[in-house]
Amino acid sequence: MEQLGLMLLALLLIGAGLGLRQPLDVDEERFLGVSLEMLQDGSWFIPHRAGEIYPDKPPLFMWAVAFFTRLTGLSKIALYLPALLAGVVATGCLYDLGRRLWNRRVGVIAALLFLGTYQTFSILRTGQIDGFLCLWTVLGMYGLVRHLLLGPAWGWFYVACAAMGFGIISKGVGFVPILMLIPYFYAVRKGWPGVVAMPGRGLSWLLGLLVMLAAVSVWLVPLVVSVTLQGDANGIAYIKEILLHQTANRYANAWEHKEPFWYFFVIVIPKYWLPMFLALPWFVPAWRKQLAKHDGRVLVLLGWVVLVLLFFCLSSGKRKIYIYPALPGLALVAAPLVPWLLHRWFVHRPRGRKIFFALTLVWFGAWFARGFIEPINDGPNPHEAIMRQAAELTGGADLVLAQWREGHWLFARQPIVHFGFLTGSTVDQAALWLRGHPQAFALVPSGDLARCFQPEKARQLGNTSRADWSLVGPDADNGQCNPEPPAKVYRFVWQSSVI
Repeated sequence: MEQLGLMLLALLLIGAGLGLRQPLDVDEERFLGVSLEMLQDGSWFIPHRAGEIYPDKPPLFMWAVAFFTRLTGLSKIALYLPALLAGVVATGCLYDLGRRLWNRRVGVIAALLFLGTYQTFSILRTGQIDGFLCLWTVLGMYGLVRHLLLGPAWGWFYVACAAMGFGIISKGVGFVPILMLIPYFYAVRKGWPGVVAMPGRGLSWLLGLLVMLAAVSVWLVPLVVSVTLQGDANGIAYIKEILLHQTANRYANAWEHKEPFWYFFVIVIPKYWLPMFLALPWFVPAWRKQLAKHDGRVLVLLGWVVLVLLFFCLSSGKRKIYIYPALPGLALVAAPLVPWLLHRWFVHRPRGRKIFFALTLVWFGAWFARGFIEPINDGPNPHEAIMRQAAELTGGADLVLAQWREGHWLFARQPIVHFGFLTGSTVDQAALWLRGHPQAFALVPSGDLARCFQPEKARQLGNTSRADWSLVGPDADNGQCNPEPPAKVYRFVWQSSVI
């Protein structure tokens, strides 16, 4: 019953305000749009963004959003359901591991530490891949702990390997639970108690790799077969991009979000790992003592957390969401110390204990309330109003997008034309296109308007976080822009109202 109660608590906290949330940031707009385009055109193995191949991420998260959209008919809710599912499952898994490794009280604390950490709130309430990745990370961690610390349990090991495979086709770093094997093998070699030695099982370990590859093959094999049979040059380019450039190259030599090695320790952890971060001055010496006693449970769990942090620190590209896979492991290894810490703090201060529990209730209560307050404060996505106005003012004619963002595509109510998301859709190209298509209109950033168009003939539509936007027709052309014709032209239209 405790486990079920904690999972219901996770559902309540993470799901607070679910029907009020709107896709607002570029990640949410992008992933929802790709998912809906999959439903529309049936291109499940190669994702597309407004007709153009989207090569940045594998498709499993988008599959999940498409599935929940088809199941519920509510795309704005479906976007958030994969992370909600991940949070509920992670909470149940952490309780069960804490109970099995220590006792029921520790299981409850581990689940609450996970749910109460600010980064859980900031990630699992969003429609981003990292929330969905949490599902596969925790299932991988759960299966490995059941095998390495509570086993042998080869079935759970293979579950962990399958989860890591599905994690990889959600986001390339889905394999990180496997790093747990490094401190495990060290503990086995040194004979530490708390770990389970399994000598002479080389083939069984190897089978785990095959299970992981089989999970990856759910997407990769049909992709390769279809591209090979069709001889599609774009498909071949997509495979190279997603398997090499967006994974190994991005890790070794990131081209955006560049931060120094210490970024996570100085900027991210002190804020996003609250309130656990505040207890680290007591946790660290306690962990040191446990390691001095050769506690294999602490070595494997804490060693894995450190290795995950080190893995992401070594990449030049860093975002605050990257280190979230380490958080469930930290909550689990910290949970046994909480009763000792509370006793140390409040043994002679009974009033302090009451204040602590009152603050805990306030913390969770504030988190629940913010789930409703935040989407109301944020309001609707400004792209929605802009694209509605554009459709009304143009009578549904073709709309050329210049320097556009995913929100323009997601909320489009008419056919849109563009020349490539990253490089081709410039104001110059929009002006050239209107000369040859006098029935079309263009949506351009107001700041670049005067270079190619007469500002007095433009219609101001509003602003987003990135720019003010103006609507122009062919009559606004000032004749100053004469670029080369676009290499590719994409025309996309939503077949029905999808959002």
